[in-house]
Amino acid sequence: MIDMSTPVARDTRASVALLRRFARTTPGVLGMIAFVVAALCVIAGLVCGAQLDSRIAERNAVLDRSEPFAYSAQNLYAALSAADAAAATEFLSAKETAPVRERYQQALADASSALADATAGSTDTEARTAVAEITAQLAAYTGLVESARANNLQGHVIGSAYLREASSLMQNTLLPGAEKIYTRNLDTVDQGQGAVSSTPTASLALLVLTLAAICAGSLILFARTNRQFNMGLVTAAALVLVVGGWIVVATRLAAADIEQSRTEGTAVFRQLAQARILAEKARTDETLVLIAHAAITESERSFNSHIDDLNSRLGAGPSDAAQGVRNWTASHRKGVVAYNNGDYIAAVEQAIGPDPDASSAQFAFVESSLRDAIESTRATLRDRVSAAGKWLSWSPTGTLALMVVAATAGVAGLWPRFKEFQ
Repeated sequence: MIDMSTPVARDTRASVALLRRFARTTPGVLGMIAFVVAALCVIAGLVCGAQLDSRIAERNAVLDRSEPFAYSAQNLYAALSAADAAAATEFLSAKETAPVRERYQQALADASSALADATAGSTDTEARTAVAEITAQLAAYTGLVESARANNLQGHVIGSAYLREASSLMQNTLLPGAEKIYTRNLDTVDQGQGAVSSTPTASLALLVLTLAAICAGSLILFARTNRQFNMGLVTAAALVLVVGGWIVVATRLAAADIEQSRTEGTAVFRQLAQARILAEKARTDETLVLIAHAAITESERSFNSHIDDLNSRLGAGPSDAAQGVRNWTASHRKGVVAYNNGDYIAAVEQAIGPDPDASSAQFAFVESSLRDAIESTRATLRDRVSAAGKWLSWSPTGTLALMVVAATAGVAGLWPRFKEFQ
């Protein structure tokens, strides 16, 4: 039969046939073992380095972006609530006082600062949109407050309507928007913590595959050369085991720190921040009914509901805050009695007066205790996340370097056997 193919095709088939015959020889088998072991070691090293490096990047993202954003969003909510409380206090006092006015202006300044911090460098489109909406609505809110203030100073009854509208805008639009931003950012913190502590499954699977390839190569080498051990392959296997142990130990130690940052940091931070939000809502219930001169039944129901929820969240909080809530509730009850007895002035004095036992002082104490507890919890969260990164800091470079050495050892160990057949 005449071969009608081109010379190039004939040369290609000849080369393939030659390679097949060589692959069946002992030198060919040794070459394939060396290639497979070296390739798997390098690939495994690259994957290990990439996965460990991604965990360090996630840790940095938590510390540099998601946690500061969540903290700023929580401060945004507190500042907006403080502004609303200061506006209500100024209105109820029936006269403008410098300290109350300064508290209101400072709260607005804090809210503006927190708005900027909550979006600086953020890539979350929904969060940025929510911040833009809050910024726009905040201008409308301040306008209503100024209208209420001007009318109140002139003794016009319509001032209370302006303030009720302002407070409604705050409670129904501004604060829910701030809470949404805070919740999204804190969820992002939790997801980032989970990513840092996750097991690099692909890396461990490749290391197992590489170790299996080395063992298989050793068995084939023994069958072909009757040599039980090859020091190069033994060294490569030992290095693969070292890398596997390094990854398991580093990721487990990091996971332990992350778990602590979750249980003693994120979870407690979430509880305390929610407690602070509930305290602000209860304070709004307490003052708004006095501004409206309305029936107290619905306001009391809302106040008691918020206080009950607040108490349920103070289990992990500071004991002084819990005591402060009890004192605040007792003071509130005195104000309710005065209001129901028709003594409006006494009720207002109990709500916003300078007496250390009045509601204003008790609420300020609760808010301050919660704020300090949040700061402490935040420090714990960041310390533990930072500690997790220390366990991983040299892992990407170290594991990749060891796997390259393992590849080199495998090839170097097989090279003398290969030369024996030349």
